[in-house]
Amino acid sequence: MQETPDVFSEKKKPCPNCGAELTYKPGTHQLGCGYCGYEEFIETNKTSLEELELAHYLELVGQYAHTETLEVLHCKNCGAQQHSEENYQSLHCIYCSEPLIKEESASEQWIRPGGLIPFQLDAKKGRQLFKNWVKGIWFAPNSLKKAALDPEAMHGVYLPYWTFDADLTADYRGQRGDYYYETQRVKTKNGVQTQQVRKTRWRSASGRVSGFVDDVLVNAAEKRAEAIPAKISHWRMDDLVGYDTKYLSGFVTEKYTVSLKEGHKRSFAQVKSIAHNWIRRDIGGDTQRISSADINLANETFKHVLLPIFISNYTFKGKRYHFYINGQTGALTGKRPYSFWKIFFLVLFIGVLILILAKFAG
Repeated sequence: MQETPDVFSEKKKPCPNCGAELTYKPGTHQLGCGYCGYEEFIETNKTSLEELELAHYLELVGQYAHTETLEVLHCKNCGAQQHSEENYQSLHCIYCSEPLIKEESASEQWIRPGGLIPFQLDAKKGRQLFKNWVKGIWFAPNSLKKAALDPEAMHGVYLPYWTFDADLTADYRGQRGDYYYETQRVKTKNGVQTQQVRKTRWRSASGRVSGFVDDVLVNAAEKRAEAIPAKISHWRMDDLVGYDTKYLSGFVTEKYTVSLKEGHKRSFAQVKSIAHNWIRRDIGGDTQRISSADINLANETFKHVLLPIFISNYTFKGKRYHFYINGQTGALTGKRPYSFWKIFFLVLFIGVLILILAKFAG
């Protein structure tokens, strides 16, 4: 008999004192009321981080196991699928600013997240980091500096990722290379000279490596106009807490568009890289060659996790620029526009200065 899905809807969380909405306070495990100051603790439990057996889930359990119903707004322009609270004020896509129509939201199934990393920065801190970054870049348009002050221009978003764990074993064949040096006589413009030439002595190597592969991350949302930069895509996974919808209050949550099966397939590239690093260490020497590696995985598990970032987008002369801040670490990156007139006047100033100096020198 097929299991029926749990029904999920991120309802407004009212303050018991004044009735206003309670939202998550970044950097804490609390909900807070912005009107009367009421605070409510979110009970956290590391043991509630749920690892699901991958093979059993894919082959036996069925499509509705560990799933919930989620109200999703689909962006027709860039393809992002976003969930927000029912009273969320912004009705524009956080990636491309395309208007989103709440009446066109759809109820979709998703695998319930097994954990998340709560935001450690609030929107005020995020805007300050963005503002400081803008101040430090040269030739930025004045309108960009104004955008850094706009509280509506930055959004906190929980991104979906698949994370995979497994016991890895790899039988390998390869070669170990050890450096040695020979003295050779060579002709130069200064005559015959001696120099040390590095060479490599190779010998066969084979063996087996094994170990536990933990938290291989795969981005589970790719249908966007622009990928999330690798520079801000590093989180301290030890800070994962059990999934609780209270942490989502006040933020947008993006739904995955990469299936679990496809995510698992993509994870193998990272697993292969890990295995090859282990093999190189096992071979030893100064350099290594790997001719074959038979990689096997056992006891595979996975989690669907949500990870925090801030996104700000800015349009300059018809082109959209995105800026990203890691909501846990504060790492920031983005593509910036250049002001033609600021560069033009600087070049003009330098040109005039050179003419003046040349005139006095003459």
